[in-house]
Amino acid sequence: MKIFLGISSFQLLTMFRRGLFYTYLTIYLRHFLGLSVTATTLFATLPMILNVAAQRYVWGILSDRYQKRRSLIIWGEILGGAGTIILWYAHRLAGTKIMSGWVIIAGLCIIEIFWSMSNIGWSALISDLYQQHDRGKIMGKLESIGGMGRMAGVLAGGLFYDRMGTAFAGWGFYQGILFFISAGAMFLSVFPMFMVPEGGINKQHSPAATPKDPDYSSGIFMMFIAAMTLIHFGRNSVAVTMAQYLILDPGPHLSSLVLSHVVNLRSAGIVLAGLVTGLLLNMTGKRMLLAAGSLAAIVSLLILGIADSMTWICTSSFLMGVSEVLILAASYELASSYIPPSRRARLFSIFNATLFLSWGTAGTLIAGPITDFMIYLGKTQAHAYKISFLAASIITAAGFGLLFLLFSMEKKEQAPF
Repeated sequence: MKIFLGISSFQLLTMFRRGLFYTYLTIYLRHFLGLSVTATTLFATLPMILNVAAQRYVWGILSDRYQKRRSLIIWGEILGGAGTIILWYAHRLAGTKIMSGWVIIAGLCIIEIFWSMSNIGWSALISDLYQQHDRGKIMGKLESIGGMGRMAGVLAGGLFYDRMGTAFAGWGFYQGILFFISAGAMFLSVFPMFMVPEGGINKQHSPAATPKDPDYSSGIFMMFIAAMTLIHFGRNSVAVTMAQYLILDPGPHLSSLVLSHVVNLRSAGIVLAGLVTGLLLNMTGKRMLLAAGSLAAIVSLLILGIADSMTWICTSSFLMGVSEVLILAASYELASSYIPPSRRARLFSIFNATLFLSWGTAGTLIAGPITDFMIYLGKTQAHAYKISFLAASIITAAGFGLLFLLFSMEKKEQAPF
């Protein structure tokens, strides 16, 4: 109970910080600092490339060698928080608004190298501490708790972005309030981790440790990675641009506060789905649940690309939250069944890459260029964004098809001769 309290408190603070900071940073870069749609996606793309590289070639190797998990998380949060404060000062020193935007992007590249310590430590720690059959349920609970933190963060961000409508849009970032609150959440998240053991397969307190690696098929694992790459790149290609679309005039034209409510419907979907994920895993199994989550993601993107009414936009946002939990919980449990304990951190760094790179790279390669190109061709901004949403649904569907092929192959291999 003490261990779960520690990791759930950490998850709550982490998702509070992400909801507070990243939901509105894309709007700040696009509509206050004046970057193009494609350029705004780079605040997630370039830092995440460095994050993934550091996980794979530095922290993952060190974590497996020394079996350190908690230490990486603690130092990652401390260094990330300090870097966030420095980043605010640095971006205010830039001579122009455009330059300020590029300073934020460059600064996040440096910060993500340290945050990646926390990312890989977290993924490996959950597998260290919990048995195979419990991991999906634990991830579902953590996603639900994280969803509540995200709701609070998105609401706080909406209030502080323009000081509850009493200041200019972007005030919260320009004056540093959102930077400082985000950094404070990172510093606070260190304390719950002292309730959690260090982790590592050689630790006596690690119930998931096994002396012998299970069977490992690199072909099956890499096909799974390919499917997850398509699914994550499809559904998350709109992660940076969706908020930009929702405040468009003409278009949905939502205020920052109303936007927070729409975004929080996604958080509500995360919370509710997280509460029943364990039950659904027992009823359907991880493969069926992953397929269901992927299908829900496809539908949510189709709705966003076709419908105009707020009712449908809200429905899409809620479905995005539901699909996120189902995909993350089921795919994590499936990945942990493929990955042998002795290579846990290194192979989880590859699995994590499919998600982390999708937050920015997918926007830079898919949503951003499509939107900018459609605007160049003379389409309205709203229409241009909607075309990118439809393209995202097609890519997610391709990942869904690859999953179906993978599961069919596994079923044939397990069939008796």
